[in-house]
Amino acid sequence: MSHPVTSDSPPSPGNAGKQISVLVVDDDPVVIATLRALISATGHSVRVASNGREAWEAFQLDPAAIVISDWHMPELDGLELCRRIRTRPSERYVYFILITAYGGKQQYALGMEAGADDFITKPLDLDELRARLHVADRILGLQLTLRRLEGLLPICAYCKRIRDESGAWESLEGYIGGRTEAHFSHGICDTCEARYFGDQLDQLPGPA
Repeated sequence: MSHPVTSDSPPSPGNAGKQISVLVVDDDPVVIATLRALISATGHSVRVASNGREAWEAFQLDPAAIVISDWHMPELDGLELCRRIRTRPSERYVYFILITAYGGKQQYALGMEAGADDFITKPLDLDELRARLHVADRILGLQLTLRRLEGLLPICAYCKRIRDESGAWESLEGYIGGRTEAHFSHGICDTCEARYFGDQLDQLPGPA
């Protein structure tokens, strides 16, 4: 029997502005209640579905950033749900966690081929799940940073500083260095050397 998808969005001042939407899919009411309580406590918004078909319908209407789905469910299992999400055109990456009662290389290989990012085995370990949510949060943050760097950056035409998300202007090195692991070395290109220094650099002491 199908049940409507429900959601929780608890107030969380500490996480305001970086709340992540999580869709939990499982046909076990106890698992649903456990996951909902844990995820709500982290400050993220939670929606739940009792099977893969309900989850797929809900996801198409309002995609979630993280999907935590049981593998074996009626109507549409977690593996097929993952495949459908991966083949759906989307500008935002979805982090998919599969819950399974069976471990082993073969199970993990099937899940990864379908597009799963991570796995949790039953019975659920709440500390492990909490840690995996932190990993998902970090990965999604990196994906967002990459999209911003690949997109259009507002740069001052005169000083070449970049305007960040808050509207503040910062140096190119500071902007990229604070969002990636890139490091910078400074030198002088041939054009600038000829334009601004002429033969002065050749007259400086030191190795040629």
